[in-house]
Amino acid sequence: MNLPVLILHATGTNRDAEAARACELAGASPHIVHVNQLREGIRRFSDFGMLVLPGGFSYGDALGAGVRQALDLHVFFHEELTDFIQTGKPVLGICNGFQTLVKAGLLPGAADDGGRRSVARRDVTLTHNARDRFECRWVHLAVEQGARAGCLAQLREPVFCPVAHGEGNFQVSDNETLGRLEKDGLVAFRYVDSNGARADGRYPLNPNGSVADIAGICNRAGNVIGLMPHPEDHVDPIQNPLGDGKGLGLSLFRAMIASAGR
Repeated sequence: MNLPVLILHATGTNRDAEAARACELAGASPHIVHVNQLREGIRRFSDFGMLVLPGGFSYGDALGAGVRQALDLHVFFHEELTDFIQTGKPVLGICNGFQTLVKAGLLPGAADDGGRRSVARRDVTLTHNARDRFECRWVHLAVEQGARAGCLAQLREPVFCPVAHGEGNFQVSDNETLGRLEKDGLVAFRYVDSNGARADGRYPLNPNGSVADIAGICNRAGNVIGLMPHPEDHVDPIQNPLGDGKGLGLSLFRAMIASAGR
């Protein structure tokens, strides 16, 4: 039986169909479920083996990108979602979904550091792009070697896919926090050039000014991953504007779905 994947929909979500297609092509059985169905108990997180928070502008970004949806998760589903994550089931947040996971404190999550300050929900954020404008362009991103999300080791080449966001600038509260993210293997993706070399902050390779070229992070358990670019928009070679068919984002979905079956 194919892995049932919950694609969470809320008012303003607009990339759920693309995420569902990516999951289907990767061998899973996607189900687009409105958040109200979960609130009413019609569907439950436990019915599924994987959760995807797709991109879009949930609730119109009225309180900031991902903030209102993060409140939904915290107020209505905190215990259920915590149980889902603690069982090791994979969670993927893309663009607005990544913003939601960060604002909800689920990424990078708390870390035990012997009594010193831990990486907590307010130590990292996604804020307005450095050029203070919406960015819609194709980028390359590479898996960070040593990332705790072990399933990402299956991605053998940089992923080539679009970004489409106004608040994708990943920033940290201080250098200590950045150092801890690096040391603990919580950096999952970085912006790179077409050869896989670090962008080093160069625009438009790094489209939003994210610190240390960070395009995505994971939690300490490695089963929750978030990233700003849209891998679901490059799941077929025909979608590649360069015409070379390289860097399919489908590889990320295949890796995460395969990890759920282990």
